[in-house]
Amino acid sequence: MLRVLFRLALTVGGAIALAGCGLADSRSPVPEFMRNKAAEPPPPEAPPDVKRLVREKLDTLFTAASNPRNVRVSPPLREARGAGWTACVRAELTSVMGKPLGAETYRVTISGGMISDRRRDDDCALETYEPI
Repeated sequence: MLRVLFRLALTVGGAIALAGCGLADSRSPVPEFMRNKAAEPPPPEAPPDVKRLVREKLDTLFTAASNPRNVRVSPPLREARGAGWTACVRAELTSVMGKPLGAETYRVTISGGMISDRRRDDDCALETYEPI
């Protein structure tokens, strides 16, 4: 019986101690000097070298069978949401059957100095492009 009461008291005491940890965050209703400081946002990344990234990762952007030619990139733009960058990549491609597809445009997402996403995009028509 004494052991059960001891465990119960220990559990209740631990719960009370842990409950106090979450009460003083940056949005809690306690005086300012008792609150934890809000986390600062990470500093923005420097603009990536899109030409180098595309040149080095051309095989991950396009399949070897597509035979990408005349590859051009746009300057990087900061993402509207998030800390990454986006850029447009345009290239002359060939289909799997060997027929020319013409110029295809992709929007690539760059975060942490790496290309993390590639999507077909027709909204890149107004961008200025430079050869890699």
